[in-house]
Amino acid sequence: MTRTKIESAPEQSTFIERRRWPRTLQVPFYETMADRQELASLPFSTADSAPAHQFSAWQDHMAPLVDTYLPEAARPGDCFAAKQTVWNLEGVLLIQQETAPFRYERSAEKVRFSAIDHWQITFLRTGKTWTSVNGHVVENEPGMMEIRALGCPFYGRTISAQSVTLILPCDLFADHGGLPGTSNNVVLGGARVKLVSSYVSFLEANLGRLTKDDLHGVRQQLEEMIFHSVAPLVNGQMNGDSASEIGLMAKARRFIQNNLGSPDLTPEAVSRELAISRTRLYELFQASGGVLNYIRRRRLLAARAALADMSNGHKIADIASAFGFESAANFSRAFTHEFRYSPSEVRRHSGECKTEHLRSMAETPSFGDWLNTLGL
Repeated sequence: MTRTKIESAPEQSTFIERRRWPRTLQVPFYETMADRQELASLPFSTADSAPAHQFSAWQDHMAPLVDTYLPEAARPGDCFAAKQTVWNLEGVLLIQQETAPFRYERSAEKVRFSAIDHWQITFLRTGKTWTSVNGHVVENEPGMMEIRALGCPFYGRTISAQSVTLILPCDLFADHGGLPGTSNNVVLGGARVKLVSSYVSFLEANLGRLTKDDLHGVRQQLEEMIFHSVAPLVNGQMNGDSASEIGLMAKARRFIQNNLGSPDLTPEAVSRELAISRTRLYELFQASGGVLNYIRRRRLLAARAALADMSNGHKIADIASAFGFESAANFSRAFTHEFRYSPSEVRRHSGECKTEHLRSMAETPSFGDWLNTLGL
């Protein structure tokens, strides 16, 4: 009888972890709905109006920006399909829009009596537009980026189109000396433009998730991407006069910002600093409503920041005097006219000086309100 040797499997040692301190698991952090401050938006649709009144509703809604007209072949009273949502990124407006064909115009008279002098940048998703400035017509289509200065007159037309538009204050690009002057009424394409368009599409897809804490980074990213997409393409077309004007504007804005508290900040002082005539100075600031209007707006903005600073214990009258206003009454009138709320309301609301929070809860801001206070 043969004996078979059965080898037993080696014993597996049991691993024993030795720690000096007990293990504490990190619980993941999640944003709660209560923590989110949703972005403010203004939805509009002509579907809310009777068919015969749809285009007039569109005209009224767009009146702060442009005058709108039906295409020549259209008949008054026809249905006009349009929907739009304006998102307030607190320093930039993002506009999602879908419309039937129409014509538009920002006339010289509208520009003259409007404080709106921002940049408008449009990406078409579908359709085409044709816009004329001083007889120069540009055609925009999907895949391109169109830039226009709202401080200059223009007119044009669109077929049925879907678009996303950014409206940005000129001073957003102040750190770069402003967008090149030849950026007005141009259409750009290429890899950098595609990158900007993709970022805007990303913003669109996440508007419901963005919070107000995200907006500083969003504005900064838009500023950098847009400037570095536009400047290399248009600088080659810039003549010496345009380059000189941009340099003067940048220098003028820095001088004004650094001397807001000086009683000697006058058009004459700015002219001396730039070594240019008063006439040339007024030409530079024509799109801003004149140099005095620009100085007043910058002083009001600085005063609003001082009022919102809860560590600033100065009285409203003292702040008004510090920024060149002769009396508290004059300051209060100018402040209320500019921001649609009073200086005392800023203090009562614990430094929260954003327009939509300082309005009466019963009052809804309009598209025109957001355009007029953009960048302030």
